[in-house]
Amino acid sequence: MALPELDTAQATAPAPARPVTRTRATALPEVRWAALAALAFLAAFPLDLAGAPAWTWAPLYAVCYASGGWEPGLAGLRALRERSLDVDLLMVVAALGAAAIGQYLDGGLLIVIFAVSGALEALATRRTADSVRGLLDLAPATAVRLTAAGEEAVEATALRPGDTVLVRPGERLPADGTVLSGASDVDRASVTGEPLPAPAAPGDEVFAGTLNGSGALRVRVDKDPADFVVARIVALVEEAGATKAPTQLFVEKIEQRYSVGVVVATLALFGLPVAFGTDLTEALLRAMTFMIVASPCAVVLATMPPLLSAIATAGRHGVLVKSAVAMERLGAVDRVALDKTGTLTEGTPRVTAVRGDTTALALAAAAELPSEHPLARAVVAEVRARGLRVPEATDFAAEPGRGVRAVVDGREVRVRRASGTHGDTAVEVVVDGAPAAVLELSDRLREGATEAVAALGRLTGTTPTLLTGDNAGAAARIAAEVGIDDVRAGLLPHEKAEAVREWERAGAKVLLVGDGVNDAPALAAAHAGVAMGRAGSDLALDTADVVVVRDELGAIPAVVALSRRARRLVVQNLLIAGVCIGALVVWDLVGHLPLPLGVAGHEGSTVLVGLNGLRLLREAAWRRAEDGAARG
Repeated sequence: MALPELDTAQATAPAPARPVTRTRATALPEVRWAALAALAFLAAFPLDLAGAPAWTWAPLYAVCYASGGWEPGLAGLRALRERSLDVDLLMVVAALGAAAIGQYLDGGLLIVIFAVSGALEALATRRTADSVRGLLDLAPATAVRLTAAGEEAVEATALRPGDTVLVRPGERLPADGTVLSGASDVDRASVTGEPLPAPAAPGDEVFAGTLNGSGALRVRVDKDPADFVVARIVALVEEAGATKAPTQLFVEKIEQRYSVGVVVATLALFGLPVAFGTDLTEALLRAMTFMIVASPCAVVLATMPPLLSAIATAGRHGVLVKSAVAMERLGAVDRVALDKTGTLTEGTPRVTAVRGDTTALALAAAAELPSEHPLARAVVAEVRARGLRVPEATDFAAEPGRGVRAVVDGREVRVRRASGTHGDTAVEVVVDGAPAAVLELSDRLREGATEAVAALGRLTGTTPTLLTGDNAGAAARIAAEVGIDDVRAGLLPHEKAEAVREWERAGAKVLLVGDGVNDAPALAAAHAGVAMGRAGSDLALDTADVVVVRDELGAIPAVVALSRRARRLVVQNLLIAGVCIGALVVWDLVGHLPLPLGVAGHEGSTVLVGLNGLRLLREAAWRRAEDGAARG
């Protein structure tokens, strides 16, 4: 079957990208209700403390209670119908109980904490779903299938193994398959992480979602759509997210037992004295005091201030940690795996050596100047960096999958791929039919990469591993430069994720650092994932727990050290909160704890642990983290 002729518009116009819809935070009802509750509380709080008339702050507290408490209260009532009791309902009851005895501020604080927490969880869940849907948009919705009757447009999901599809220049490939005819360069960075487009010729494997270059390709479909690499990435991300469910179930069991225990104790503390003749008001006061001092508010704040302070400090230094859970996980890692392209390296090639006639470099730049290929831009940039003049070129022509040719100063210049050394990419410069020079190009190592690798090794006690989809030679060269011994090259996304899972099954807590779509499954499978922010794909940024906004590798060991310090403060605060709550509960049970004293003790312990955690907001906390990372 002959390859169809392409008209000029088809050959030059790239396929339009479908927009990826991201849910706005304000579109979620949980966020709107939590914001209303927080604003009402912040408005009522100073009026209450200042002793203003009740009519000025009481309606604001009512708005706070209603807007922040109706949803968890309703969910708790539904759970009760299923014979289950969760801590959200307990907090709503505790807040209402506090209000019933005049402690409106305590109740409002509980409501706000739980409303904001629920809103953040809902937003994170929705954004992850948006990212997965965006990944599916990498693969085009339709394909041009070739049949005996000619071309026909079909849904990409309708393709089956054995079909033949036509992929024009600038289009994304609709399927995983094998090139039957044609020549081009295919940008596979979204799947393999390779920094440079790879030649595609008959017999080469290609993947759905990758971007075709300037040549037309006829491709035989080798897999069902559900088995395409892009589809498998989506499945792996969703599967890795589901593996967190057992931890969530464990937390729910703890909440259930705690809630039941507090409710039973509160009812007993109220009902038994009344049964034996105690005054109703006195029994109610004692029970409500118990409900307040036994509430987990101090425990919640014992955990959050150190982690949130660490998050704020890291954010000021270009590291976005997405949640307190993520910050806590960072400090527990004991093994690190790093991607190569875009992580250890900048993801842009540069000329590292010129073998042969160095004057051929300027001729090559002249021939490459009209080209948009990354290798062409690297050659031109090197000539300009050396201060050389780029001559005028005429009769420029691109040869898909091979290189370019042009006439420069009356001489025919061809620039084509050649065999590099140590896994580097190389191009050969041919002048008037005679080889003149070979240009070696390689990816540029990020500043501070060697120091960051060494620091991570000291922190975890294990030298990091390099996981990359690039070729073994290039991976080995970069690993040698940064001091990594364990190198795993040529990996597809699911192979990276499986490597991480193997370590996790062996008991390791893995920190995975990456930047591309191809890293997303491994980022999701890891105990903690870090994405490079500037060049990172949307899915990698959303899947990762941490984003290094300024792409400074040295910030990664620093934030790990900061997390470890935050975890130590969390333990300190839990001990303080536990002792205070325990002492107040025992006092209320075996003695007579006055309500004002109970509230003062409860709030005092909350303030104490809060101030202890806020120490990490100081600038000195980041400097100590950097020093700790340097020392290991």
